Amino acid sequence: MRVILSAAAIALALSTPATAMVKCGGSFSSFVKAMKKEAVLKGHSKGTVDAFFASVKQDGATLKADRGQGIFQKSFIDFSRQLISQNRMNVGKSKLSKHSKTFARMERDYGVSRGVLTAFWAFETDYGAFQGNFNTLNSLVTLSHDCRRPELFQPQVFSALELFERGDFNPKTSTGAWAGEIGMVQMLPGDIIEAGVDGDGNGTVDLRKSPVDALLSGANMLRQLGWRAGEPWVQEVTVPNDLDWSKTGLGTQMKASQWAKLGVKPRWGKLAQNLPASIILPQGRKGPAFLTYPNFNVYFEWNQSFTYVMTAAYFATRLEGAPVYNAGKPDPALSGTQMKLLQKKLAARGHDVGKIDGILGAKTREAVQKEQGRLGLPADAWPTAGLVSKL
Repeated sequence: MRVILSAAAIALALSTPATAMVKCGGSFSSFVKAMKKEAVLKGHSKGTVDAFFASVKQDGATLKADRGQGIFQKSFIDFSRQLISQNRMNVGKSKLSKHSKTFARMERDYGVSRGVLTAFWAFETDYGAFQGNFNTLNSLVTLSHDCRRPELFQPQVFSALELFERGDFNPKTSTGAWAGEIGMVQMLPGDIIEAGVDGDGNGTVDLRKSPVDALLSGANMLRQLGWRAGEPWVQEVTVPNDLDWSKTGLGTQMKASQWAKLGVKPRWGKLAQNLPASIILPQGRKGPAFLTYPNFNVYFEWNQSFTYVMTAAYFATRLEGAPVYNAGKPDPALSGTQMKLLQKKLAARGHDVGKIDGILGAKTREAVQKEQGRLGLPADAWPTAGLVSKL
């Protein structure tokens, strides 16, 4: 279970662009000295900076976790079935009942539906039970020193320093996920500063022990990222067999009413007729089908993994009464090795698939759909062994 929880936070996306301020790599001690110098230049007192960085150490376990992304190679069906257990459903419903006043306040003040935050609460920390035992400062500085994504993590170190000055962060004892997220819904220090809410009114934002603070802070962050109040995010649908598959995917939007005219029907609830929407086929035309609305795109600001986002969005609807999706009979998923081979072939044809990592992300899906169309195959963005052979 802990592997799932840490992997769920692998892909980070910040609401504003970040820039690395200190050169990464080299001696770790020299890097820490450079970070301390940068902190002083930013206006923090030398004494505070020295105290903040006094215990920092490079964390090899953080680097190992950062490289361990195997869970995102799973298909949507496998991934969602692994994360959405009956126990998580039962506990989720219990939490919705126990914290009903908080959820009502969240929906009123931030416009975020209760199922959405409950799903994040479940996937990120199992409703607060597993919040991570990585020293947050060690993880953030280690990842800032590492040259993979220093521009993401260095600003978070300075945000943690600001929290330290407020008395809300202890460099020695503050713990969380390997990527620096803190609390029940796993928020980065910068997000806590920007969106943290003292929901219980005790004078501090405590995302570790206060469900009220955690849920309202998470909702406030989603609102800041562009969540549209009172609107749906995803809805399972049925699609006709003669649908133009090239129109599926996040790259094509039409009003839900237009999709309805093409034969798309909801399996639960009613279509939001006037909202722009896309048809998503996580495992191609033979698998489950979903209609996604503008709020679905906000999920990618929380996590950039397509599989995680699709699963979290779907689970939120389940918590609010939607039925189990119709899995259908999709073609078998490619193995990690096959997916890497596919990505290499797509890259050789000029497609930008990002890193060759064996993960079916948004860029790989887009490239697959284009090649399917070129080869006269159903362009549903689901790669098969047959496609690999044809390429």
